[in-house]
Amino acid sequence: MATGTDDAPPVRAGTRKHEAVARLTDQLSRATSAVVTDYRGLTVKQLEDLRRRLRAEGIEYVVVKNTLARRAAEAAGATGFAGVLTGPVGLAIGYAELAAPARILNEFFRATRQLPMVAALVEGQILDAAGTRTLAELPSRDVLLARLAGALLGPLASLAGALDSTLSTFAATLDAYRVKLEAA
Repeated sequence: MATGTDDAPPVRAGTRKHEAVARLTDQLSRATSAVVTDYRGLTVKQLEDLRRRLRAEGIEYVVVKNTLARRAAEAAGATGFAGVLTGPVGLAIGYAELAAPARILNEFFRATRQLPMVAALVEGQILDAAGTRTLAELPSRDVLLARLAGALLGPLASLAGALDSTLSTFAATLDAYRVKLEAA
């Protein structure tokens, strides 16, 4: 009698590659941004620490062969992105805030002087290393919304103060006129 493990067909390397390309294609298709890094020189501990930081923000970090990454980029419709996928690449793929992957990777680079950012794909646009660093310097979405709220509330607060001052002056004038009429 044969066991279930004996009847299973062997997994071929080509099948694993196709699955990896399909998985990466799906990730790139859903991503708002993807940052390409040169991961050489990282220790396992550093890579685990980086992945933990990225996961906390909902960002995936994958190390992939550049040929598979190029196929996935082309399949995801980011043909221009395939050109920057050379050498050993690690991809930080974000699905929410555009600048989050670049910001976290930039902080990591400043602390360790390892894992330089090579390029980025941001909503279909390819950024070089300098553009990626600029993206990393952008404030977070929450900070930008707070600044917008402050910018909108400033003039409104000034208007409310001016209207209150005018109404107070008018009320004081009417009260003084009433007192004058009562005295006469």
